[in-house]
Amino acid sequence: MPEAMKIVRGLGITITIVTYAVLVHHVNTSGQASILGAILALAPIFLLAITFAWKAASRLIGISLLLIFCIVSWLVWPFIRQHTGLIFWMQDISLMLVLLMTFGRTLQHGRKPLCVHFAEIINGGALSPEHERYAHKVTVAWVAFFAMIIITSTLLFFLAPLATWSIFVNFLTLPLVALMFIVEFMVRRRVLTDLPAGRMLDAVRAYLNHSARVH
Repeated sequence: MPEAMKIVRGLGITITIVTYAVLVHHVNTSGQASILGAILALAPIFLLAITFAWKAASRLIGISLLLIFCIVSWLVWPFIRQHTGLIFWMQDISLMLVLLMTFGRTLQHGRKPLCVHFAEIINGGALSPEHERYAHKVTVAWVAFFAMIIITSTLLFFLAPLATWSIFVNFLTLPLVALMFIVEFMVRRRVLTDLPAGRMLDAVRAYLNHSARVH
């Protein structure tokens, strides 16, 4: 039963993401300000506000955070409705910047590269010097990947039609991330000899199981 629930939850998340992307693309290609566009633009921020409110130290602080969000949303509603494309771009760039910095800051001297940490979790222990050097390079590759996504998104948003940018962000970015995972997995299998047997999904499952135990 737990496995079935995981599958249902995964399908629900996938359907939600696809539906949201289709609706956002529809708003971007319509070329008109709309209430739907403003609601879609506020939806991710609203989810963040709910998350912070839920994790707040007290219920009073949580309710206050939601109240502040509602007041600010009401004040900036006309701007959001007229500039939904800009809001969508800012959200996309913000997410990519967070991912870039999450990977990039672990490349600082004295810190463990994030992909080295992931590899240690998946392998269940310390890595060989060869594997550690490879994982370090993979971390650099992810930083470069997110940087290219940010640059491409920005150039398309300001220099290309909004519909073109919308196709890239809503329908190409996630497949590109998936392709990056697949290519890296295939390269890893070719260049490293000390990997445990298994498939890519096994590695993902090992990491998720470890994260569940930690939290």
